[in-house]
Amino acid sequence: MKIKRNFDLLELYRNEYSDKKDALVKKVEDEWIKYSAEDYVNLSNYVSYGLLKLGLKKGDKIATITNNRPEWNIMDMGMSQIGVIHVPVYPTLSYDDFSFIFNHSETSYVFLSGKLLLNKIKPIIKKTSCIKDYYLFDENKKNWSEIIELGKKYQGDYKEELENIKTSIKENDLLTIIYTSGTTGKPKGVMLSHKNIMSNALTTGSMLPLKSTHRALSFLPLCHVYERMMNYNFQYNGVSIYYAESLGKIASNIKEIKPDVFNTVPRLLEKVYDTIIAKGKDLTGIKKRLFFWAVNIGLKYDFKKLDNWWYALRLKIANKIIFSKWREALGGNIKLIVSGGSTLQTRLQRVFWAAQMPVFEGYGLTETSPVIFVNDPTTTDNVMFGTVGPVLKGVEVKFADDGEILCKGPNVMLGYYKNEKLTNEVIDKDGWFHTGDIGVLLKNKFLKITDRKKEIFKISSGKYISPQVIETLFKESPFIEQLIVVGEGEKFASALISPDFNYLHFWAEKHKIHFQNNQELILNKDVIRKFQNEVNKFNRKLAQFEQIKRFRLVKETWSPETSELSQTLKLKRKYLKNKYENILREIYTYSENEKNRAVKE
Repeated sequence: MKIKRNFDLLELYRNEYSDKKDALVKKVEDEWIKYSAEDYVNLSNYVSYGLLKLGLKKGDKIATITNNRPEWNIMDMGMSQIGVIHVPVYPTLSYDDFSFIFNHSETSYVFLSGKLLLNKIKPIIKKTSCIKDYYLFDENKKNWSEIIELGKKYQGDYKEELENIKTSIKENDLLTIIYTSGTTGKPKGVMLSHKNIMSNALTTGSMLPLKSTHRALSFLPLCHVYERMMNYNFQYNGVSIYYAESLGKIASNIKEIKPDVFNTVPRLLEKVYDTIIAKGKDLTGIKKRLFFWAVNIGLKYDFKKLDNWWYALRLKIANKIIFSKWREALGGNIKLIVSGGSTLQTRLQRVFWAAQMPVFEGYGLTETSPVIFVNDPTTTDNVMFGTVGPVLKGVEVKFADDGEILCKGPNVMLGYYKNEKLTNEVIDKDGWFHTGDIGVLLKNKFLKITDRKKEIFKISSGKYISPQVIETLFKESPFIEQLIVVGEGEKFASALISPDFNYLHFWAEKHKIHFQNNQELILNKDVIRKFQNEVNKFNRKLAQFEQIKRFRLVKETWSPETSELSQTLKLKRKYLKNKYENILREIYTYSENEKNRAVKE
C-alpha cells in the first residue's frame, strides 16, 4: 500500500502486521509490557476521538515531553490523524526554552511523563495562556488514559468525522514542529510535512535488511528527528520496537532483548568501544595479547582486504575467539548499527565491521528530515569508511563555491515557524537549502564532511582551522571525553579539554595518584604530563598550523543538562567560550608575554 502520511502506517499494521504481538514495548517494574499491532491501531484511534471530544481541531498544537515509550507513538498517531500538530520537546530544556516553545507554538495541551517533570514545568504551564490543560503518562491523577476512555465513550460520535479528516489531510500538510535546541540563541521551529519525514523514512527503510521478525532497541530521544524518522522506518518494516528504560540501562536492556538493530550517536559508540578496550587491558598474559591482536586486525579492516586469504583467515580467528564475545555483549543478534548526529571515528567503523556488527553512518539536519547522505546497507559498493555515504535516492545536492552543501528534495522542510526571514536566508529562491556544512565528494560519490561553515576560523597567519576535524581526532583518546578547539585571530590553535573522568580516575589510582576531587586531579603534574603526551601523539597527525600548541583541562563534565552541549551532544561553542573566558585569556595572554620576553632577550 502507498504510505504518504505518517498515520498510513496504522493501515499497514492492520493489513500486513495484524498478528504482531510486540509492535511497541516498554519496561515497567522489571516486566516488558507489549502493545500489539491491534493495540497500537485501536489506542491511536481512541486518542483521536478523545481529542476531538476535547474540541481540538486541525492546526492546533499539542506538546509531548517524555522519555521514549509506546505512548509517544500512540499520541503521535492520534494527533496526526486529526491534523493536530505534534510539538515534541526535550525534557531537559531550560525554563526559558520551555516557555518560549509553548508560547511560540501556541501549544493547547501538554502531555508529559510524570510528577518530577510536572513540578519543573507546572509554573510555566500556569503562566502560558494558550495551554488549556496537561496530562501525565506515569501518574494516576490526570493520567493520559482519560483521553483514551473519552475516545472509547464517544467513538460512535466521531468515527465518521475522523475518516473525513484523515481523507482531507494531504502529504504536504504540516505534521510536526520540531524545535532545534541549537548552539546559540532561541530555538527555531522547524516545520516538517508528512511528505518530508515519510519520504525519508520509506527510502531509508527500503535499504535496511530488516523485517517483522526483528527487534530494535530505541534509546535516542524520539523528540529528535533522527530517532523519530527511524522509528517510522522500523514501523514500515514491521520491526518490534523496544524502548530502553534509560541511557544508564542500555547495556542491560540490550542483553535482555537481544536487538537486531539500534540507532546511536558516535559518542555512545565510543563509550562502548572504550569499555571493551578497558576490559581488554585488565586481561593478562596470552589472553591480553590475543585480545589486542584481534583489535589490531579489526582496525585494519577493509573490504578489499577480505580478498587476501591471509588477512581473511586471521579475521576469522579473531572473530571466533575475541569478537564473538563483543557480539555477545551486545545481545548476539546485531545485524546493523545506524550512526548519526556527528562525525564517527573511522577506526570505530572498521573494528565494528570486523566484529560483524556493521555501522552505517549518515548525515543530515532537522531541516532535511534528516537524511541527505547515508552509507547504504544493500551493497558494500555504496559504503566508504570515513564518509557519510552517497546521496539518498530522490534527494539532489550540489556544492557552493566555498564548499557548502546545498540540498533540494522532498525531505527539505516547509520552513521555520513564524520566521519567514530566517527561512529565506537558508532556502534560496531556487529551492536549495543551505546546510551550513562544508564537505567534499570522494570518488565523485561519497560525502566527507569537513566542518561547519560558521565554525571554521582563521588564525593570525591566515591559515584556516577546521575545529570539528581536530576535535574528532583527539576524541580517539580514552582520556578525552570532549574538547573544543579555539584560536580565532590568534597565533595558534589551543584546546579546552573535559577529561573522561571515569577513565582518568582509574588511571590515577593505578599510578597511585591521590586526589580529593577533580579540580585537584587536573592540576596534578603527572596528569598534565599524560595529557601532554596524548596531545603530542595526535598533533603528529596534523599539519603544523593545525596542531594544538596549548591546552587546559577543566574540572567539569560537559552535558546538555549543564548547557555546554546541545540536546544532540554538539558543542555550544559560544557558551563554552564565555564560560571559560578567563582560562582562554590566560592561555593567550601567557603566550603573548612569552613572545614579548623572547623579543627582549
